[in-house]
Amino acid sequence: MSNLSIFATKLNQLSRISKPKVCKYVLCNRNLSSYTLGLDCRPVTGALQTCYRREKAEYANVNWDELGFALTKIDYMYVMNFTQGDEKFSHGTLTRFGNIQLCPSSGILNYGQDLMMKKEWWYQGLFEGLKAYRKADERILLFRPEENALRMKMGADRMCMPSPTVEQFVDAVRKTVLANKRWVPPHGRGSLYIRPLLIGTGQNLGVKPASEYTFLVYASPVGSYHKGELNLLVEDKVHRATPGGTGGIKAVTNYSPVYKTLTQAKARGFSDVLFRDALTGSNIEEGSACNIFILKGNVISTPTADGTILPGITRKSIMGLASGFGYQVEERALRIDEVFDAEEVFCTGTAMVVKPVASITYQGKTIEYKQGAETVAQRLYATLTGIQTGLVEDKLGWTMAMD
Repeated sequence: MSNLSIFATKLNQLSRISKPKVCKYVLCNRNLSSYTLGLDCRPVTGALQTCYRREKAEYANVNWDELGFALTKIDYMYVMNFTQGDEKFSHGTLTRFGNIQLCPSSGILNYGQDLMMKKEWWYQGLFEGLKAYRKADERILLFRPEENALRMKMGADRMCMPSPTVEQFVDAVRKTVLANKRWVPPHGRGSLYIRPLLIGTGQNLGVKPASEYTFLVYASPVGSYHKGELNLLVEDKVHRATPGGTGGIKAVTNYSPVYKTLTQAKARGFSDVLFRDALTGSNIEEGSACNIFILKGNVISTPTADGTILPGITRKSIMGLASGFGYQVEERALRIDEVFDAEEVFCTGTAMVVKPVASITYQGKTIEYKQGAETVAQRLYATLTGIQTGLVEDKLGWTMAMD
């Protein structure tokens, strides 16, 4: 039988084999005596080795090794709208990434859409942050997107805004990632940071909720949020959040009020700022964009997310992992003096993942903390990132495959 006839016979055999649905395959030939199919890799004897393998991923023209945490313009974004009287958001669409148009009196922009709650201003705007990671086999994983959807809904309820359903949110994120998959960095060289936005866009001059809303999802490939050691300064005068305000949700104006304090701290050589509670000033709450944990003995403690502290999804994940490792994990008020007595301190967040704290400075006193590969923080980081990138088996169902 000719080589052409053998090749045709093998193709006919392959056409009757059910192919895995998780990826695309291309046909390749080898000069040995067996062929395999896709991820099953089950050998079948024959005169000619022919195999189906995953199509090699296409990547954008990016220097992945120099990625920081800054916007890189991608190909597409996802947009979905809501108009007063509708019971749910409209069917969303993918559109080329670019600027959006807003009326000067849109709720997200105009002073008439600001509401003041106990010294804390908030606009009708929320955002989320989550990541997609590339596995070693080039498949893409999302990490706990339904948790972001639920947190956005909680924030929308607080802000008198409609919110997309969990299914709409996850579908929008999924479509955004797949449309921009060439921007997902190679395994181990970064991640695709995804930013869902929910904003009041309806024209409105009075003090009341907007009549129209836009849900938008865009993304950017990113590297490390904090490079180098994490050295924190405890802030004496400025408070990030107050009771009764919006510190416990991801409102757009929770961040800009601390820009001045953060800028001043960085000018002095610090990485970030730790904020105290507004009522007593004696407890630590969180950083400018991260939650904080302390370790003492077998106990890992973190401030209670009771309205002034954002209930971080990385925070929640680390608490679960630490409990699984046998640590006693507790949420409670953390006094400043307890932080100084800790064996380890580390911060968590979507952007920074898990980062050990090298030092904390308060009123001129600096305390340094344990660093290195043997720390609990490093073990938690390795486990979490292992799950996120497919190197560690996901027994908790936290990841979602994108293809």
